[in-house]
Amino acid sequence: MAFNDFKQLQNVDLKGFLTTAAIGLIVSGYLIIYLLSHTPRLPFDEELEYQTIDGKGGLVKKRLPNVCRGDSNKNKSNNDNNDEDILLSVVVPSYNETKRISHMLADAIAVLQKEMAHRWEIIIVDDGSKDGTSEYCLNLSEKVFQLQEGQLRVVKLSQNRGKGGAVRHGLLHIRGKYGLFADADGASQFNDVSKLIESIKQLEGPQGKPAVAIGSRSHMVNTDAVVKRSFIRNLLMYGLHTLVFVFGIRSIKDTQCGFKLFNRSAIESIFPYLHTEGWIFDVEILMLALRKKIPISEVAISWHEVDGSKMDLARDSINMAKDLVVIRMAYILRIYRDDKEC
Repeated sequence: MAFNDFKQLQNVDLKGFLTTAAIGLIVSGYLIIYLLSHTPRLPFDEELEYQTIDGKGGLVKKRLPNVCRGDSNKNKSNNDNNDEDILLSVVVPSYNETKRISHMLADAIAVLQKEMAHRWEIIIVDDGSKDGTSEYCLNLSEKVFQLQEGQLRVVKLSQNRGKGGAVRHGLLHIRGKYGLFADADGASQFNDVSKLIESIKQLEGPQGKPAVAIGSRSHMVNTDAVVKRSFIRNLLMYGLHTLVFVFGIRSIKDTQCGFKLFNRSAIESIFPYLHTEGWIFDVEILMLALRKKIPISEVAISWHEVDGSKMDLARDSINMAKDLVVIRMAYILRIYRDDKEC
């Protein structure tokens, strides 16, 4: 064999090897992302019901409405608010929150009663709590806040799903024109909700097109609320922000604030397609909104640190970083879809 023929054969073999290796890497990468991707579990039948007080010292259980069907609530009683009158639904994801949620509810209910009369509801999504969070909230509803039937609804998940799963479940079963999810710890000052509503009204216009308004703490970076955090907590926070920026959300300064408002059109466009049920779900919400060209307004709010977080900083930060990569790659590879019907 001539030297040139041998060299040409070597080149062919090298190209074949590189092509095979490249295909192998692509297939392996796809399989890894596929195996790490998330599929939200379907709700159990009992999770499609809520409990509320009946105003006479007893409890009633009714079927939840479904945003995707457009049936706010077809099981109204005479004591329930008319669905068309509900302006704001507040979804509160809760896991073992008996020590913190009363302050949040007191703050929220005081603002809602003052600014919206009876045009509101609160939905506690108890994410498999072991401390009686559901019963505690229903007791507060009757004996402390003296609410009407249906104003505070408790949905108890049979198995823990994670914060993202609880938020998704709650917002897909609201009655209001707008749906807000707010953390149970009361870290966000609830009267700032009026700022979010004002902002979202400007975005949606008279046609009520999909719109999102999110609370932001970015203006507080150099305040005591952040500066006095532990070194490791701030390090992880900045690390996460860097990853979020690298993976494509560059127009939003604070993706993780637990105070986000959506109109019903935005809920229909985003939440049926939300895959992530863990802590990083906020980022996927915003990715979906950006992919669908839904306008997002970032509104500065008042916020303070509250003890008792359920996060394990080291473990959950690693999982958030991993899930962030999976979310972005899963949409690129079309493992995650956002174009099916609600």
